[in-house]
Amino acid sequence: MSKPLLGFIPEPLQLPLAVILPSRKTPEGLISSRKYKQILSSIKAVGVIEPLSVGKPDRSGQYILLDGHARLVALKELEFQQVPCLVALDDESYTYNNRLNRLSSIQEHVMIRRAVERGVTPERLANALDVDISHVIKKLNLLDGICPEAADLLRDQTFSASLGTVLRKMKPTRQVECVELMVSANNITVAYAQALLAATTGNMLVSESKPRKVAGVGAEQMAKMEQEMGNLQEQFKLAEQNYGQDVLNLVLAKGYLAKLMANEAVLRHLTKKHPDMLSEFDSIVRLVMLEK
Repeated sequence: MSKPLLGFIPEPLQLPLAVILPSRKTPEGLISSRKYKQILSSIKAVGVIEPLSVGKPDRSGQYILLDGHARLVALKELEFQQVPCLVALDDESYTYNNRLNRLSSIQEHVMIRRAVERGVTPERLANALDVDISHVIKKLNLLDGICPEAADLLRDQTFSASLGTVLRKMKPTRQVECVELMVSANNITVAYAQALLAATTGNMLVSESKPRKVAGVGAEQMAKMEQEMGNLQEQFKLAEQNYGQDVLNLVLAKGYLAKLMANEAVLRHLTKKHPDMLSEFDSIVRLVMLEK
């Protein structure tokens, strides 16, 4: 029988806690950390949702823990006797946590919404996560008032639940523009969204007649900010259109210059006659970003 292609046995095994050995020491301050308290509260409320990950047993029947050290400590504190575990089929020489895909904010929103649709109350979710119920409500309503195009741009991002409060004040077209700017700048924060909101013209707001006031910014400064933001967006769109062709041209130029400087005669000529040009060519050839 051929070996399964999966890295883990598909079905979790119930293993006694006594045979699971941690692969590292418990960090100092773990017990008092907020993350640990959330894990403890979650296990109390709904049990173990994500199985621990362990390696294959040794000759004495002991399993080395690959992932779930905080959960293991919590389970021992709660006096669990057994725990579901995924057993790795191969020897793992890397840190398991480095291969995990963390939930994006929208994935978390979808999971919370599904749980509520299946009858789990927001209060129970808040208790399980050890957070205030208002936090759960914000995540539950994360995409309310957000257009599908903007939500699609944010699908793989992690951001504050308060970001939606700012975005839903804008019309769909403006939402997409602002999200594109935030993603491109790798700055998906409420503060940046508020700055974009402040620089948004009245006809792009949901409530056009509502005055927008920013502390310390007068009407003239606000108008200038709107104009500069409009110019920035035009420059961004232009750069985005030309980016692919520009990178291709730079790659071709880099390759050509690399071959040119490999010619000893050309190199001697540049060294004697044009040292400044040689320095610039050398900088281009050594560019690392073009190779990534």
